Amino acid sequence: MKSMCKKLISLLLALTLLLSLAACAETADAPTGQESTAPTGTSTSVPETTDAPQPTEPQIRTFTDSVGRTVELPAEIDKVALSGPMAQIVLFALCPDKLVGVSNDWSSDAEEYLDPAYFNMPVIGQLYGGKGELNLETLLASGAQVVIDVGEPKNSIVEDLDALQEQTGIPFVHITAHTDTMGDAYRMLGELLNMPQEAEALAQYCDSTYARVLAIAQSVEKAKVLYLTGDEGLNVIAKGSYHAEVIDLLSDNLAVVDEPSSKGTGNEVDVEQILIWNPDIILVAPDSVYATIGDDPLLQEVTAIKNGAYYEVPQGPYNWMGFPPSVQRFLGMLWMAKLLYPDAADYDLCEEVTTYYKLFYHCDLTPAQYDALVANSIGK
Repeated sequence: MKSMCKKLISLLLALTLLLSLAACAETADAPTGQESTAPTGTSTSVPETTDAPQPTEPQIRTFTDSVGRTVELPAEIDKVALSGPMAQIVLFALCPDKLVGVSNDWSSDAEEYLDPAYFNMPVIGQLYGGKGELNLETLLASGAQVVIDVGEPKNSIVEDLDALQEQTGIPFVHITAHTDTMGDAYRMLGELLNMPQEAEALAQYCDSTYARVLAIAQSVEKAKVLYLTGDEGLNVIAKGSYHAEVIDLLSDNLAVVDEPSSKGTGNEVDVEQILIWNPDIILVAPDSVYATIGDDPLLQEVTAIKNGAYYEVPQGPYNWMGFPPSVQRFLGMLWMAKLLYPDAADYDLCEEVTTYYKLFYHCDLTPAQYDALVANSIGK
């Protein structure tokens, strides 16, 4: 009996010792300077994990532009900068609220068509030529997530954009756009900016308008035309130049020169050459020689002058035929087809122009505004 009691006592002592050691270990595991708050003999519950979102790195995607450059871009783009006025016209139609600025100040002609918030945007400058170089300080301060170049690629475009991208840390992208491929350009921009539906609406407009005008051009005998620019009307938009795409499509462009200029001012010629070409119809650039060309004594033997068949290209906010040669040339296409071939162009020009201004300038054009736009442009 005594032996059993001794064993029982020994067992109780061992159990007590184990419990004491466990309590000491729990106290030792507590952070320095803190005591365990769990009462002896109770268990502590493990805090439940929360589903609170953890900070993540911005999502990045890749995009291959029209000249084969693959660039890394944010998954979502809300701030867009422009490389020049051609991009300005194209992208203002698609994403005016994403633009961090404009390449050049809007002309005074533009104010009546644009919301004041768009008309007074900061000026960033442009990549190639024009009125001012790209202002890198303004660009960097804008928070732009991408800079987009639209139009005809320069020979040095890859090197230029790579250098600027490295210098600024901002992705630069080029989208090639000609009159007959403007729809595809908008689809690429829709992919770039995650705006496929908005871009598709503009792309379909461009595709259908180009197809309609092309059908007209293929159904008529082409008129013999010269497009004159400059203060004296002695510059021509030469056949085969980027600026002459619409003219070449819709007419027999008589201005054949050895080296067509890539500038909107065209190639300089002399009166003798104009007399030799002897156009049936003359188109003159806005704000050039429309008011005086009919009385120019040197041009009185030109068929177009003798017949009063000279017209001023409409302008507002931009020259409808180009300068810059951007998407507004679809207006020029519709106007020129109606002017030269009114029977084949069986549409209401006012309705077409009103539709364009709504889609591309976000403007409800009034009849009075339309009349002012075409005042010198549809016959005397």
